[in-house]
Amino acid sequence: MSEVMGSLSTYGYIILFLYSLGGGYVAIIAAGILSHLGEMNIIVSIIIATLANFTGDTLLFYMGRYNKQEMHSYLQKHRRKLALAHIKIKQYGDAIIIIQKYIYGIKTLVPLAIGLTRYDFKRFSSINAFASIVWGVSVGLSAYYAGSFLVPVVEYLGDHFYFVLLFLAVTVALLAWYFKSATKKKVRN
Repeated sequence: MSEVMGSLSTYGYIILFLYSLGGGYVAIIAAGILSHLGEMNIIVSIIIATLANFTGDTLLFYMGRYNKQEMHSYLQKHRRKLALAHIKIKQYGDAIIIIQKYIYGIKTLVPLAIGLTRYDFKRFSSINAFASIVWGVSVGLSAYYAGSFLVPVVEYLGDHFYFVLLFLAVTVALLAWYFKSATKKKVRN
């Protein structure tokens, strides 16, 4: 995380934009902390992260809608996760567009899955714009206002990097377990 923060203070807004195309949690949190420290501007950071997040999800929607054949090899590997995304879309409706902004692991699959359906693009765009704004403001301002707490944590984790590795390993294991159990074939009698 300290490497990301160092890069953000040097190349800040460019990295924030590029990273936020595919999600952007670490980048917007780092930008919020750097804004708290006076290295970046929180308003500009939120606007850039929001625009990039909106753009990334819109591109994924278009890829699902208009490049189904090209996406076929990618989608074959993630068939069960894609089916889970379809179930979540039916279960939560429009709210899944907002919810998916906060859930790592299905963030890229939900816009693709929605693009594969007959979901109206204008409706998706308006909900996606609202969700991107809510995501950018909530995550950015949370990191900004929690900066006095997060700066010592980031410094500590920079000195004790093995905790970050342990956290990442546990997170990946939990996500793998969730996707495996959520997409497991049910045995029918």
